[in-house]
Amino acid sequence: VQLVASGGGLVQPGGSLRLSCATSGFTFNTAGMSWARHVPGKELEWVSGIYRDGRTVYTDSVKGRFTMTRDNSQNTVTLQMNDLKLEDTATYYCAIGMPAPYGRGYIGAEYWGRGTQVTVSS
Repeated sequence: VQLVASGGGLVQPGGSLRLSCATSGFTFNTAGMSWARHVPGKELEWVSGIYRDGRTVYTDSVKGRFTMTRDNSQNTVTLQMNDLKLEDTATYYCAIGMPAPYGRGYIGAEYWGRGTQVTVSS
């Protein structure tokens, strides 16, 4: 299993970034997927999830700003992030599965890789 997140960078408040996650090694089109983020010293925060049918769910702090999509033909998920805020600064990971109450939990956290760093700063 491989989950390779990319697309992070440095952006000013109010700016946008588009994260992508290339996946392989599992049956992508039957899996719910998530984006989660981590700031050193803080707990991992779930950001968004997409079910295999394309329905999406988001944590409250990103609703209306972030959009998660999936491409089952390419085995990829993306996270379009608009109107970025300082508090969005984190390392972002894509993950298989979704935490409760949206799913049964993450699957295979050992496959998350290095993630992609998003830094929002003026």
